[in-house]
Amino acid sequence: MEIVNIEARTFEAMLSAFRTFADRLDTLCRLYGDMEEKKWLDNQEVCLLLKVSPRTLQTLRDNGTLAYTQICHKTYYKPGDVESIIRIVEERRKRAENMGRSI
Repeated sequence: MEIVNIEARTFEAMLSAFRTFADRLDTLCRLYGDMEEKKWLDNQEVCLLLKVSPRTLQTLRDNGTLAYTQICHKTYYKPGDVESIIRIVEERRKRAENMGRSI
């Protein structure tokens, strides 16, 4: 194991920066603590809710229609974002059906 010596002033500055970071983190947790209660949806759940294929879901992400977050190569969606585009998807589905296509 390697031992590293630093000046007391440097240590105090690092400790102060860490306390500031911890305080900010606590503030964010208090502000957004209820976010944990809201379940994020994955690709499969969103495809079922919107009645679309995975490729159509990819298109919705690519063109900015549906916001998403990627964590460790897995894509998640906020339920509110999905609910807000249900009407848009239904309108696109009707237009496609009128043209003899499906989405």
